[in-house]
Amino acid sequence: MSVAFVPEGQRGKAEVNQDTLQRLLEENDQLIRCIVEYQNKGRATDCVQYQHILHRNLIYLATIADGTPPSTQKTVD
Repeated sequence: MSVAFVPEGQRGKAEVNQDTLQRLLEENDQLIRCIVEYQNKGRATDCVQYQHILHRNLIYLATIADGTPPSTQKTVD
């Protein structure tokens, strides 16, 4: 199960730390690799579930980024 999935009753209560973000980024990398592999094998319909998880993870990351004050955001050079 995705590290981004949080049951309804626990939403907004989890602390986001660097470890969680790193695991989520690694999970996204794995999801993308699976999606590409399925598509290359002509099994696009089999990768839909992975696309949904990836989408949820990306929305979660975007939500965190939107809620982070600009002074604490790290920039990539």
